[in-house]
Amino acid sequence: MSYNEYWDQILTNTNEFHKLITSYWNDYSHMGTWQFWIVVSLLVLPLVLLFFTLDRNRLFEILFFGYTVHMLWTYANIPLERQGYFVHTYFLTPLLPFALNMTASALPVGYLLIYQYCTNQNKNFYLYTGILSAVFAFGFATVEKVVGLVTFAHGMNQLYLFLIDMIIAITAYWFTKFLLKCKEART
Repeated sequence: MSYNEYWDQILTNTNEFHKLITSYWNDYSHMGTWQFWIVVSLLVLPLVLLFFTLDRNRLFEILFFGYTVHMLWTYANIPLERQGYFVHTYFLTPLLPFALNMTASALPVGYLLIYQYCTNQNKNFYLYTGILSAVFAFGFATVEKVVGLVTFAHGMNQLYLFLIDMIIAITAYWFTKFLLKCKEART
């Protein structure tokens, strides 16, 4: 197949996929379903909680940590979703990533509040991250699976989610510490 033939086929299949996913959303994930409102709640409620609990004296540092969690989880979710390992079957809109409510709100807010608490109270970040990761992976993801909000396939399970959560949170922690060291070096 030539270069142009590949791209013609890719664009045709992309258009077909978009039509299919939009049709699915219109039938099963629209604003009239309870699943849609769960997704909206998981997007909005953590952000409301964040508004009232964020330490505004360390605004940039804490939000940088949360933003790093958001970006890392979003990029980790892309191959998981595309390959069918871990798919959110109900979503806000077919135009955005399916797991947007989790990767842009619930997970980043959860981890940044742990980061804020541990750094303010001089607690062990790794221990609290492990606990929160277990809650997200073994508790929350299991409930989501049982009620049909997510599917696991190809050997993916909650243990792998736990490990991904840990890796992402610890990487965000190190990035934030690195940023703080760079800031200190400049002053």
